[in-house]
Amino acid sequence: MRILMCAVFALFASATLSQEHSIGQPLKDLNGFFPFHVPESIEDWEKRAEELRLRIRVANGIYPEPERTPLNAVIHGKVERPGFTVEKVYFESVPGFHVTGLLFRPAGAKTGAKLPAVLSPHGHGGRLQDHGKDGILKRIEIGDEKFEDSGRFPKVARCATLARLGCIVFLYDMIGYADNQQLSYQLGHRFAKQRPEFEGSKSWGLYSAQAELHLQSIFGLQTWNSIRALDFLESLPEVDPKRLAVTGGSGGGTQTIMVCAIDPRPVAAFPNGMVSSSMQGGCTCENASLLRIGTGNVELTALFAPNPQGMTAADDWTKEMLVEGKGFPELKKLYTMYGKPENVMCGDLLHFKHNYNFVTRDLMYRWFNKHLELGLNDDEVVETDFKSLTAEEHAVYNDEHPRPEGGDDFERKLTGWLANDTRSTLGKMGPDERSKVIRTAWRIMIGEPVEGQKSEVEISAAEPNGKCERVILWTAGKTGRDIIGNDEAEKLATDSTRLVGLDLFAHGIKETPTVANKREYAGYTHGYNHSIFARRVHGILDQIEKNRAKFPDAEIVLIGTEGAGPVVLAAALRAGDDVSKTLVDGSEFRFRNITSYRDPNFIPGAVKYIDMMGLTMSIPKEKLRAVKGTAGDEDFTWLSQ
Repeated sequence: MRILMCAVFALFASATLSQEHSIGQPLKDLNGFFPFHVPESIEDWEKRAEELRLRIRVANGIYPEPERTPLNAVIHGKVERPGFTVEKVYFESVPGFHVTGLLFRPAGAKTGAKLPAVLSPHGHGGRLQDHGKDGILKRIEIGDEKFEDSGRFPKVARCATLARLGCIVFLYDMIGYADNQQLSYQLGHRFAKQRPEFEGSKSWGLYSAQAELHLQSIFGLQTWNSIRALDFLESLPEVDPKRLAVTGGSGGGTQTIMVCAIDPRPVAAFPNGMVSSSMQGGCTCENASLLRIGTGNVELTALFAPNPQGMTAADDWTKEMLVEGKGFPELKKLYTMYGKPENVMCGDLLHFKHNYNFVTRDLMYRWFNKHLELGLNDDEVVETDFKSLTAEEHAVYNDEHPRPEGGDDFERKLTGWLANDTRSTLGKMGPDERSKVIRTAWRIMIGEPVEGQKSEVEISAAEPNGKCERVILWTAGKTGRDIIGNDEAEKLATDSTRLVGLDLFAHGIKETPTVANKREYAGYTHGYNHSIFARRVHGILDQIEKNRAKFPDAEIVLIGTEGAGPVVLAAALRAGDDVSKTLVDGSEFRFRNITSYRDPNFIPGAVKYIDMMGLTMSIPKEKLRAVKGTAGDEDFTWLSQ
């Protein structure tokens, strides 16, 4: 056999290169540009939409979906105001984890009448956000607000008005706000530095490598809370389940986008202040690993099409939404393709800063009046003043309704319950169904290469003398392309075999680079960029594709040794029928032992989907062999069978 040592794609060979150069182009962060490219047809969009919904579910840690355990909802402490009532609510989204908030209902609704319902995530500032006595006067002066009393509390004002207009409204707390204190505000929204004491494969906390390996995040918890909040509204006998809507601003706008993208029940939405092709949400609660790789908020908002949804552009990161190529024209184009251009609206409120103010709320009321079929005349759709709720009237918990447990022990208990729930759900599945779920999840986790981030690897190849009937792609973690010419490789040399030695992408890198954000959260990097592990898989997949194109009739075999086994297994799983056989060393590596999200072997979700066992059980047995140490003659014979 003629040996050709050809160094192809030399960008990534040297471990002495800087980390920035060893992974190619700069990493993308939440302040990048996230355009929405509308597909050519509805059919193309529907395929894309299905994949995006899967990505959202996987990133949120709800694929497969957690068990919908009993809500055990408690409603108490009714307060009356002209035209509406307010009650305190708490229920369990998972056992022991409370969702808290206020339930607004129209006063004097007819017995037996079915009413529309609106879910209202409040966003940052909380439902207790108070402009203050002086602040409200300044806002009234510039036209931002209208009333001194109710206008001080804008989150409550929108819910009270919707109730007075005929809707049942649930205003629920984000994690760490108001009465939702089992996980602190600091943990939920200001986390900055990793906590070694919360690492470990048996007991761990949020933001840890272990939590990311299980796809557990504040973002995911809030999305699940939103889904269970819809369950709560649906459970109310007076709610019309066919007229559910969602609206929130800022961080609440992010939650609105997410729940409307994946839950089929809402029929109208008003995600305000976060539909943007620029900044995607700066808080830890608005980011999750895997979420926005190759996509962004405008495209995620488009998943609600052709259902009616409104929004505004303000003097913030949404200000370019009305410009061609920057968001809203593309949404309009998609809705037009559906034949529903009137079902999407973006109000021009560029003269206001970031807001969900009186003017924006007025647009929303009129949008919901139309699309929830409230049946009101234009002059009836108005916000009026009312006496603000007192601190006591706001408080969900009291002596009769004590606060649930919280703190560090509860945090560990919560992550443990979520992990056990996934294990139980996967364990109840039959082998074929479980393998399908794992393969689907890994497809999302590996994903497709994104524009500007190639993951090519250096190779050396031993070419066949005759017709190529078999291509062997051998990835070795330490020696890489230098595998060509060694004794083991010689055992595979035939005149009809092409033997290719592959380096791992970013060969020799010790620590995954991160974006410039100083807060040590995996979601800021891995929410927008593929992991090193995924890009190593991309490099192998690229070689599979190139060899399949060059030798369409040849079988393709993968070998992974010297620590490359996990990457090669993932490539084999992702490649499916394009790979005939896979041989890997049986190393003791397990994803669960990773203790840093900067480990080059880190990939979000690996432990959730049963670690290395999940990979091996999802590849047909006849196509896979794992050996201890160096493969022997018998194993090489198996490759040729």
